[in-house]
Amino acid sequence: MSFDYDLFVIGGGSGGVRAARVAAAGGAKVALAEEDRYGGTCVIRGCVPKKLMVFASEYSGMIEDGRAYGWDLSSNGFDWTHFKTKLNAELDRLEGIYRNLLKNSGVESFDARAKLADAHTVELADGTKKTAKHILIATGGRPVVPDVPGAELAITSNEIFHLETLPERILIVGGGYIASEFAGIMNGLGVKTTQFYRGEQILRGFDNEARELVAAEMVTAGIDLQLNENVTAMRSEGGKIVVTDTKGNETTFDQVMFATGRSPNADNLGLEALEIARGRKGEITVDAYSQTAVPSVYAIGDVTDRVNLTPVAIREGMAFVETVFNGNPTSPDHDLIPTAIFTQPEMGTVGLSEEDARAQEDIEVYAASFKPMQQSFAGRAQKVLMKLVVSKATRKVLGCHIVAPGAGEMIQLAGIAVKMGATKEDFDRTVAVHPTMSEELVTMKSPVR
Repeated sequence: MSFDYDLFVIGGGSGGVRAARVAAAGGAKVALAEEDRYGGTCVIRGCVPKKLMVFASEYSGMIEDGRAYGWDLSSNGFDWTHFKTKLNAELDRLEGIYRNLLKNSGVESFDARAKLADAHTVELADGTKKTAKHILIATGGRPVVPDVPGAELAITSNEIFHLETLPERILIVGGGYIASEFAGIMNGLGVKTTQFYRGEQILRGFDNEARELVAAEMVTAGIDLQLNENVTAMRSEGGKIVVTDTKGNETTFDQVMFATGRSPNADNLGLEALEIARGRKGEITVDAYSQTAVPSVYAIGDVTDRVNLTPVAIREGMAFVETVFNGNPTSPDHDLIPTAIFTQPEMGTVGLSEEDARAQEDIEVYAASFKPMQQSFAGRAQKVLMKLVVSKATRKVLGCHIVAPGAGEMIQLAGIAVKMGATKEDFDRTVAVHPTMSEELVTMKSPVR
């Protein structure tokens, strides 16, 4: 049987675009459909604009520090309109790059929603049908809003980049990295910021000592962090939002943002008719090679809810091409993935938390907490943490956790060592780079626990 394409990709985010390009570069005939903007969550409404907002929000502290270092600096406040105009221009530029990458790779693209009609057929929104030997679903995820009265008054991370004006007061609901990052961003931009989280501590699943330090520093920076707290109802009043919380208190905000989890974009894709299984959260169920129960249909990225990170989706896309087009069955490696959380202070982590490691074997913990030179000179009291979790039996470094300015940059390099199976003694043999914060990772001689 002959098909229109060797591969049809549904979804133009980081994972789908990479898979399409790599398959096309290898000689496959490839098409891709995207109903919204090319670049997906990460480029258009996630990591990229968020990091630019983090940069923007950090200048408030830098101006203060600059004065402490002897610079005559005046601040006339933050111009949201100026920033937003530049941000939109940058996102347009990046989307253009994504479109060109596809075009130059010889991928045919359709600006349309697509769904499965059968195991080898994709139907576009206008009813056009295209056949393909292989179909790859890379439709990503979306923020979910909890079911509370007045929830429609709130925004999510999707809309935060498009605000007409910066609110005077914002409530951010959630305790994950998205909620915590935006609390830092808004606070840094001069917005009076409150964060509600229903649990005991923000950043659940990360190392306890690290998340406690991040939370404490967020509070010191002026964020009103309220734990064991949630929204029960919201109503509009005089152009503002009145929020009722679990304790029965009412507070008025200009904006409320929910960052209470994300859901896979797997609805109305025609999966049910093909009996493609979905999991508890609605994610597409795949095997170790990203293949669904229908042999010709694969799925990668957030829609599979494995490890929801852009670089992981890209690697899953590459592994898919190796498996299907290069005859080299490759399973994406989800072990020991270094990640950064752009809270303020920033956090970088790879491997096991102290708690998870302790549950598994006997460990030693090496940790140093101190005030970094740059900030202590300026009189700011932000503490940093450098931490290694080490196996007693093998001496391997099982986890590395950093809370510090530039933690993301540091953890990338520490991640190489941990991934290679470096021992505590390998770290000790490495000469310190002085004076830096990261030198503490190689100078800790005795365990604290």
